[in-house]
Amino acid sequence: MLAERLVYVLPLGEEIGPLTWFYTRDAIKEAKQMRADLLVVHLNTYGGALVDADSIRTALLRCEIPTVAYVDHNAASAGALIALACDSVYMSPGASMGAATVVDGSGEALPDKYQSYMRSLMRSTAEAHGRYWSEADSALLWRRDPLVAEAMVDPRVIVPGLIDSTKVLTFTPEEAQAWGYSDGVAVSMQQMLDQLGHSKSDMARYTPTLTNKILGFLSSMAVQGVLIMLIIGGIVMELKTPGLGLPAATALIAAVLYFLPMCVTGVVSGWVLLMFIAGLVCLAMEVFVIPGFGVAGIAGIIGIAGSIIIALVQKESIMDVTIGDVAYACMLFLVSLGGALLLIWYLSSKYGPRFVRRTIELERAQYVRDGYVGVDMTPAAKVGCKAVTVTDMRPSGKIAIGDDTYDAVAIDGYVDAGTEVSVVKYENSQLYVK
Repeated sequence: MLAERLVYVLPLGEEIGPLTWFYTRDAIKEAKQMRADLLVVHLNTYGGALVDADSIRTALLRCEIPTVAYVDHNAASAGALIALACDSVYMSPGASMGAATVVDGSGEALPDKYQSYMRSLMRSTAEAHGRYWSEADSALLWRRDPLVAEAMVDPRVIVPGLIDSTKVLTFTPEEAQAWGYSDGVAVSMQQMLDQLGHSKSDMARYTPTLTNKILGFLSSMAVQGVLIMLIIGGIVMELKTPGLGLPAATALIAAVLYFLPMCVTGVVSGWVLLMFIAGLVCLAMEVFVIPGFGVAGIAGIIGIAGSIIIALVQKESIMDVTIGDVAYACMLFLVSLGGALLLIWYLSSKYGPRFVRRTIELERAQYVRDGYVGVDMTPAAKVGCKAVTVTDMRPSGKIAIGDDTYDAVAIDGYVDAGTEVSVVKYENSQLYVK
């Protein structure tokens, strides 16, 4: 008796970002463990972060399990890239796929260098599905025409018979099927599975656990930025006020939360963590062991900053790392560094919380009414003046300068009363004469 076949479903119905990339990586791993026969990516998204969409695309292209994208209404922008990465694509009636122009937060198209990168991603993803021999044309044709994929990004790309040079391409289900970008139309996922011969297959659906949700949340760009800011800010504050404790504890907790998702998923290498720890050790030696600021301090800064940036860039393979990944990591680090410096300025300024300023500034005033006695520096102005001893100096006694009398000490030892002397210095609240 043949074993039942298994279909594994990964729903991506939200904005593409670090959370969806975390879910995708976890789902593919789980599908392999369950020995699924088919991985269905259930898409309904308007797009999202290109960096994470590229990571999802790469994972799907390398997935050993056959993959199929079911576009349930929308697969726009980054969603279109993910759909194209699957072996097959099915669309629901009225669905759309395309419009992959790279835009900023306000919806405006970014400069051409970003569009060029997206065009190359879309083109290479289409080409990854290979060619087939066309008997009618007696030639090898692309299964998915790369020029069509480029037209989803750049309105300047012309595809004769499909789109002119003024619009960005967005497919309807019928158009996508006619141009080889869709393998069929299905009212529901079950109907799609019937068409694929999986009508009797068991179905498993990816459901993120609470742990996965927490790890995914910690992997988001905004949270990572805040954690980097706390790491840098805590270390700098601790260097300014050694032994304070709270900034160091904050930096340590932020570092644990920052590296935790990467360690759990196995993305970050052990040497990156060692690099971060070595950086902390070097800084600690510079503060508590080696006076001044030299090689150890510089090495510590390089180790900490380098490990944080490398952890953001690292992927399953070094060949997957792109210039865009490096630029993203450096940008996030620099923005977080700026935020940390602003936070330190605010906390240590007069506008910051009083409980913080009390630990890093001397705010206590010492009033005479509270028993504190100040040192009178008025006699210091008499240095260089002539005086007459009022009493014998043995060696201390009294001298007269004009109408005022002062306590004084004779440098030469014994001096008779009525002797003219010179005030040579004022030290330790005492006049000295000769």
